[in-house]
Parts: sequence; C-alpha cells; structure tokens
Amino acid sequence: MEITTPRFQKHIFVCENEKDGACCGKKGGALLRETLKTRVKELGLTGKVRVSRSGCLDACEEGANVILMPDNVWFKGVEAKDIETILEKVKKCIGS
Repeated sequence: MEITTPRFQKHIFVCENEKDGACCGKKGGALLRETLKTRVKELGLTGKVRVSRSGCLDACEEGANVILMPDNVWFKGVEAKDIETILEKVKKCIGS
C-alpha cells in the first residue's frame, strides 16, 4: 500500500442509490451528477474538482444528497436549481 495526496482539491459525491421507497436515485441523483460534471468542465475546474457517484449515504428521506469533500459539507434535498450554489461553494473553497 502507498499513501499519497489526493489527485483533486475537491471531490463531489452524488448519491445515486436505487431501492424501494425514498432514495436519491429516484430523486434525480444521476442527472444531478451528470449536470455537475458538465458544469465543472465548463467552468474549467477539471483536474481540480472530481464529481463521482456514491452509493447509499443512509439519508434517503433527505435526498437527493450531495457531499463536498474534504470539506465534509452535506447538501440535502438537492435539485437542479441548487447546482450553481454548490459550485459557488466549491469555487470559494479552491479560490477560483
């Protein structure tokens, strides 16, 4: 095993879990992730910010859920209209 520094300054995890009942996947998780990825690229943040899917974050009732790491900031009830707010937080954190 090798311990190293992260490849990205920020990592955005978007829950896409699919299950019966309330879940982020049914609340648009996949579309949110794709939109975030597109906006990160458009803003020239590729290489600084990584957007990835996550499995269940155990807060389905509060979803869709997005986590900004390593800041440990949790966004709940995320909708498409919230993407720019999330990205503004990201840009402030990396000084862009």
